[in-house]
Amino acid sequence: MDYKQQAMYSNGGSGNFRLRMVNFEMKENHISHETQELSETRLVVRRGKPFKLTLLFGGRAWNPHTDRVVLLVRLDDPVYMPQEAQIEEYVKSDFGLVYCGTSANVQSRPWSFGQYEPGVLEACLTLLQISPQHLRDSDRDYISRADPVYLSLVICAMVNCNDDLGILLGRWTNEYHDGVKPTDWTGSADILRQWLLSKFKPVRYGQCWVFASVLCTVMRALGIPSRVVTVFNAAHDTDANTTIEEYYTTTGEKLNLSKDSIWNFHVWVECWMKRSDLSPEFDGWQVVDPTPQEKSEGIFRCGPCPVAAIRQHCFRVPYDTPFLYASVDGDVRRLIMHNGLVVGEKVDTETVGQLICTKSIGLNSLNDLTNTYKGLKKLQRQNPRCVQYSAQRMVCRATSMLSADVRGEHRPSNSLSSEENYMGQMSPSLEVSLTTEGLPILGKSIRLCVKVTNRSNKARTLRENVSAQLKEYNSNPEKSFWKAQKEVHIQANKDLTLHHNIPYSDYESILAVDGVVNAAVVMQDSMTNECILSAQEFCMNCLPITLEIEGDSVQIKKEKTAHVTFTNQLDRPLSGAVLSVEGSGLLYGKQEARVGLLQPGKKIEKKVSIMAASHGTKLLVATLSHSNNSFTVSRSYHKVTVKAT
Repeated sequence: MDYKQQAMYSNGGSGNFRLRMVNFEMKENHISHETQELSETRLVVRRGKPFKLTLLFGGRAWNPHTDRVVLLVRLDDPVYMPQEAQIEEYVKSDFGLVYCGTSANVQSRPWSFGQYEPGVLEACLTLLQISPQHLRDSDRDYISRADPVYLSLVICAMVNCNDDLGILLGRWTNEYHDGVKPTDWTGSADILRQWLLSKFKPVRYGQCWVFASVLCTVMRALGIPSRVVTVFNAAHDTDANTTIEEYYTTTGEKLNLSKDSIWNFHVWVECWMKRSDLSPEFDGWQVVDPTPQEKSEGIFRCGPCPVAAIRQHCFRVPYDTPFLYASVDGDVRRLIMHNGLVVGEKVDTETVGQLICTKSIGLNSLNDLTNTYKGLKKLQRQNPRCVQYSAQRMVCRATSMLSADVRGEHRPSNSLSSEENYMGQMSPSLEVSLTTEGLPILGKSIRLCVKVTNRSNKARTLRENVSAQLKEYNSNPEKSFWKAQKEVHIQANKDLTLHHNIPYSDYESILAVDGVVNAAVVMQDSMTNECILSAQEFCMNCLPITLEIEGDSVQIKKEKTAHVTFTNQLDRPLSGAVLSVEGSGLLYGKQEARVGLLQPGKKIEKKVSIMAASHGTKLLVATLSHSNNSFTVSRSYHKVTVKAT
């Protein structure tokens, strides 16, 4: 709203009492509500706090006996959070951590939500104005915006551009020459401003954590408590049977025979709200996922879905509960194929959704949310009939609360997985596991450990096949870049440990700092042809880059010096080493230092001058590349908190 808004005069004569002006007291209200940085031209106030307005009337004198001023105020707050620490973290904070990598090797990626950056609130409000719902019926849209469920549906679809004038275009290949590689984004402000200044052309490119982080920014800017959540080993169930099929060769290579997939990690948003369309047990955190995977009611969006509905298997609760349940708690059926026939099979009930997490309140540490999504399946294995009855009862309770126009499910409903998936499986006489030894570091050899247990009373001769494949975090692996095979002998009722070493030269030209490796081993009994598979996916860690800023704090429009250093800890020189530094809101463009040959133990350094034009959280990003490898081989971040002078 403008600082002073002129009211429209009535059509009556000069004797009519009329409102002539409203002073929104912006300066005083913005200080009281801590919204000074959100807008200079609009009144921005926070829920649950008093604010001041001054009304100027004219036309005649005020008559206290006959004149009244009536303000219509909605007291119910559907996004109320009871604790100040929660409000601080999930509404006011402009900084977060996005967790990525694998469940065995969790990595964190800093993100600047940037809701206080110039132009961001304007972009968020414009997003609502050009939504299909507003263009179709603006009056109904304005009224419906008081409902956070409606707002989530609108904004979730608008963050991707698949159906409208949305913000981001997704891409999951390595072709990013006409845009920005998703891993290069460090904040939402640049994305939102670029979209606004381009007159709503989609920003290229996003992947799940970028879509989710931008959605989190928009929701926080509009006052809806939100947090970015990572699901490790997230299933993408294309046929709605809550089971993911994976196919392997007898040499351990994963085959691209299934439309289903398991993403090493997937990122979505939880938004806190009351579900007035459902019973009270479904209030609270709701999953909202803007990454365009599958359509919901003909639109690329997902949710809002109560986290409680996912945990309780309430598949008729809107929106998209079956799809999201499969993402966090589906089963994996691994099949070993030979000449078109299945020669080995294993059902894994534990891999999917192995870890679900977000940033802790007030801390830069991981908050494990897994038990808020999962747990009922474990109870079902103990007492299937009891749990199934309980889940069906919950479905009925939820359905009874729905109005006729939302009662239909958006994706096919699924009954609970049958008891046979969990019970009655024979334990194999041969057990195999594969793990990495130590953290895999880009530039060093990858060490694998295979452990074999023979539970039979006979010695066995086995054929071991081990392979490693490059894998995008959301897709099936590519062709193997390393293989090993040999014959091994194991005594009756004994264990055997085998070690493998993948040298850097075998993956130097194909693996980057964000690379994921799928390693698998197949043990085949030479006499019985019994095949046992074990697989593990892991991400590569990188050598650190040190970023330091002189002094304790950074103030607006005050110059500071940042020192950036990389030390070559490898046992080989790096040709054509390039150390790059950039930071939105701190530096103009990219600054670089180059060394023709960086010997082991030697450093490459760069000093840069930084200056911030606005307050809030910024990120300095440093990367290292060299001519031996066309990819970035190291990346580090430094959080910079800019304070007002």
